[in-house]
Amino acid sequence: MSAAPGRRAFLALAAGVPAAAAGCGGRSGPRARLRLATGEAGGAYEVLGQRFAAELRRGGLDARVLRTAASVENLAMLAGGRAELGFALADSADRAVLAERLPVAALARMYMNYVHLVVPAGSPVRSPADLAGRRVSVGAALSGTAVSAGRVLDAARLRRPAVVSTLGLDASARALRAGRVAAFFWSGGVSTPALAAFARTTPIRLLPLDGLVAPLRRAYGPVYEHAAVPAGEYGGAGPVPTVGTPSYLVCGASLPGDVAFTATRILFASRDRLEAPDAPGGRLDRRYAIGTGAVPLHPGAARYYRSTYG
Repeated sequence: MSAAPGRRAFLALAAGVPAAAAGCGGRSGPRARLRLATGEAGGAYEVLGQRFAAELRRGGLDARVLRTAASVENLAMLAGGRAELGFALADSADRAVLAERLPVAALARMYMNYVHLVVPAGSPVRSPADLAGRRVSVGAALSGTAVSAGRVLDAARLRRPAVVSTLGLDASARALRAGRVAAFFWSGGVSTPALAAFARTTPIRLLPLDGLVAPLRRAYGPVYEHAAVPAGEYGGAGPVPTVGTPSYLVCGASLPGDVAFTATRILFASRDRLEAPDAPGGRLDRRYAIGTGAVPLHPGAARYYRSTYG
């Protein structure tokens, strides 16, 4: 896992943020209205988003959840002013900032997501290379799963391209059960409730993807990490090495600084009740949280972290 900045380096960086930037204009304070863009029903973003919105309301903010296709849609909504907060995979957020120049910022690096490449338990498919010419669901259009899946398939260098469908998690699971797809991708925390429920009625297996981490890092940088789905998850006998990429809590760059500060403070004050997925960073460690790569920390969030470091 890539290391988060050290305390001294972070304080030096944060000290360079002008004090005025932490309260960047607009209506703010405890009566601010926040729309939180989350993800698909049953996925970690939607579940975590409902809990976080409840904590925001408990803290005096008027928050409501927007169910979406997840990362890519969420980032577009933030940039377009259709949401104030959202969740996004690090690779999608990195692309949004570096390639698309979207005006988004980060409040926190939250927890590790795992790329799940799911096949029926009895499938002859043993590796990504075996997907050549087969139909594969890469996740819903405008999802972060689709971004990660496309890159994984490219890194696997299939002899023939896979036939791609863009289906959400529930539709992918139904298609796998019916034999309409040979495999599907999902990127989420472990355990993902909807996938775990599917695995209880339909035996599945996850394909190991650890051999693809190095080429992904060469192509896209440290947004990809070595990870492993623990033994016993989804009925698996042993751990399955895979590709990990963090999740960020993101916001529009124009979010008022005091709102960003308050939302970040509430995030950490309520972390024991949020029950983020059991993964590195799932306990919302502040040192882990500031490592948001190419996505800049919002000045209001930086002010919060500065205040906790003393």
